[in-house]
Parts: sequence; structure tokens; C-alpha cells
Amino acid sequence: MSIKKIWIEPGCISCGECEEICPEVFVVTDECHVNPDADISKFTDRIKEAAEACPVEVIKYEE
Repeated sequence: MSIKKIWIEPGCISCGECEEICPEVFVVTDECHVNPDADISKFTDRIKEAAEACPVEVIKYEE
């Protein structure tokens, strides 16, 4: 199942783990942001991996 929506809840610690796993979707500056131009349907597995790897569990998605 592909991901339809992704968001970052408050509490990001800017560790960069998500950007390392899926730089096409995640951009880390002072906080993590989702690239609005990313075709998230192409990166479902890596988005899920990034969400699981997030140490503060703020990456959320909807399938």
C-alpha cells in the first residue's frame, strides 16, 4: 500500500536520520520538513523505514 500523506509532529530533534534514509522526501534544517515536491508514492518503503528509525517518533504517515 502506498503512502498518501506524511507529516512531522512537533518534537523533532533534527538528528538527520530520516534525511539520510530518504533525502528525496525529508529535509533537515533546524527541524525536519517534508519536501512538498516529493512524489511520496515512489518512496513508501523508505518513508516507513525513516519513521521507524526516528528516535523521537514524530514522523507520521497515512496509507
